[in-house]
Amino acid sequence: MTASKRPGTVPYIASWSGEKRCTGAVVEDRRSPGRIAYRDERPDDRDEYGVLWARADSRPTRGRPQYGLVHPRRQRHAMRNLRCQVCDGPADTDERGTLWLLGDDRGDWPGWPEEMAATTPPLCLPCARLSVRLCPHLRGRHIAVRVRNPEIAGVYGALYLPRPDRARPTAATDTTIAYTDPAVRRVLAAQQVMRLRGCTLIDLPG
Repeated sequence: MTASKRPGTVPYIASWSGEKRCTGAVVEDRRSPGRIAYRDERPDDRDEYGVLWARADSRPTRGRPQYGLVHPRRQRHAMRNLRCQVCDGPADTDERGTLWLLGDDRGDWPGWPEEMAATTPPLCLPCARLSVRLCPHLRGRHIAVRVRNPEIAGVYGALYLPRPDRARPTAATDTTIAYTDPAVRRVLAAQQVMRLRGCTLIDLPG
């Protein structure tokens, strides 16, 4: 997550201490074997791909900002609509694509960050400029990227394993899983994953 747009403000996708995580009981879905569900499931608990999402109150500015804890619904909104993760305005886009800021991991594979699975949404230009000055994760080791073909590809969340006694499933690990992977039916999603395609490294305009 990047730094806030200006002193005294908080990134749009950040959680607040007054926003309770209100996840219900996760159970085996009797209507769709092999899938997890909430015991008291509501129509808005799943995304358009049928994946179950973590619940959280939406009360921005209530309490204290929790910069390291991403709000599931706001992160998903920013990804789906290419909104700035800091101010919720339109992400900056030109003929080369939409603007992302990433930590400098160019040694990870040839052609990085092409095909990268990203959980951080894009940014507008003013928020990107401020973020590289204020965000400890980005300061001094950031890469600005234009992405021509970002593609929603999966989710990051808790993978629930079935139990032989058919009791409530157990959360095993946090993982990134593609929507095309059958195991996604057993994930309680917390963040949406975007695959970055058509990437061009750029110098961030001053």
